[in-house]
Amino acid sequence: MREITYADALNEALREEMERDPRIVLLGEDIGEYGGVFKVTRGLLDTFGPDRVRDTPISETGFIGAAIGMAMTRMRPVVEVMWVDFTLVAMDQILNQAAKLRYMSGGQARVPLVIRTQQGGGRGNGAQHSQSLEVLFAHIPGLKVVLPATPRDAKGLLKFALRQDDPTVFLEHKMLYFTRGEVPDEEYVIPFGQAEVVVPGSDITIVSWSRSLLRAVEAAQALRDDGIAAEVIDLRTLVPLDMETIYRSVRKTNRLVVVHEAHRSFGPGAEIAARVQEELFTELDAPVTRIATPDIPIPYSRAVEAAILPSTQTIIEAVRSTLARV
Repeated sequence: MREITYADALNEALREEMERDPRIVLLGEDIGEYGGVFKVTRGLLDTFGPDRVRDTPISETGFIGAAIGMAMTRMRPVVEVMWVDFTLVAMDQILNQAAKLRYMSGGQARVPLVIRTQQGGGRGNGAQHSQSLEVLFAHIPGLKVVLPATPRDAKGLLKFALRQDDPTVFLEHKMLYFTRGEVPDEEYVIPFGQAEVVVPGSDITIVSWSRSLLRAVEAAQALRDDGIAAEVIDLRTLVPLDMETIYRSVRKTNRLVVVHEAHRSFGPGAEIAARVQEELFTELDAPVTRIATPDIPIPYSRAVEAAILPSTQTIIEAVRSTLARV
């Protein structure tokens, strides 16, 4: 199977779906001739023209609001927000309008909007350009929240997002764009809400998503050298959240570690830990362990940033600590 980059996989998904559905229109800053800050939209302006690939002013409030209106009139807009941190200036549009209009109209209005944006640390971009905000969107009913970790999943999940009728926040980690992975040549989509067991194991379950998933896989491979079989699950989407795959794994391993780059307090790991505790309390042999970024702004210093983000070594240490607890 061919190997391509994460950015190329996203570009293929957009190109294929724009060819399939003429209602799909792209909006965002520098997505046209420049091709996007991470080059995901490169070449699309030449193919589809300025009516379908629209460079916008620097006003997330304006172009996300416009996209909501387009979606309500049966178009299928895809908005690229350069950094997830900039969605904060358009939270009324995203959380109060896009997320709620279908419910408040009794299903008469639908908002098939995809908001693509990137998040996460690792490039020394500072506290206002490095946040992981998936929990903000997951907290609001009405939004789908997607966090692919691999090129294959990025393409399949984006194609599915472009075919469904609910607003989707599609979060791409900035450190994944130039990673490479196998992507099928044939047509495929990956439905939301289907987690994947990427490394089977029997001793402990590790649940993660996005870039942290790659660290979890590295940790599981290192632990196998010491005879510890960790099962690694890639959630792929936080909304919908596939808890059944997690429950099946924890019933087998009786221990759980949740790894994510969002801040620890009130983070997605806390929700997953709470649900496992509610459903499987008597089957747990140790408390659920959460690995996350400490509750501080992301540092500008690359060295300090690396020290606080989840790493392969911190996952290994957490697994060993959890296995030692009874």
